[in-house]
Amino acid sequence: MARDTPHQSHYLSSAQSDEVLFSGYLSAKKMYKVPGSYKPSNFDKKILMWTGRFKTDEEIPSRIPPEMLDIARNKARVKACYLMIGLTIIACFAVIASARRAEQESLTSWNLAKKAKWCEKAAISSEFKTK
Repeated sequence: MARDTPHQSHYLSSAQSDEVLFSGYLSAKKMYKVPGSYKPSNFDKKILMWTGRFKTDEEIPSRIPPEMLDIARNKARVKACYLMIGLTIIACFAVIASARRAEQESLTSWNLAKKAKWCEKAAISSEFKTK
């Protein structure tokens, strides 16, 4: 009788390991009941309507599968990301437009005008001090 090598005796084949995992899954499912339905909150109902799964609040059943809510949340996440991308692009164009309007008033000309006012004030105050 041929003796098993250490590698063969300690490890299962892929078919055997799949069988063990599947049987373990079934026994775990029998032991711990996984809820087949979920009672949606008001926020969940808004997400389900926003993603287009249901048209009105009355159409939403009192219990829904958790997978349905997961899919709706993922769609809502994607829509929110698209919304933020759009708002970012609009904000970029707004900044560009305001920069073009302010192009006539450059920062250096604004600083020079400010310094000229300070020099005038300094000259006036020095005149009063000398008198």
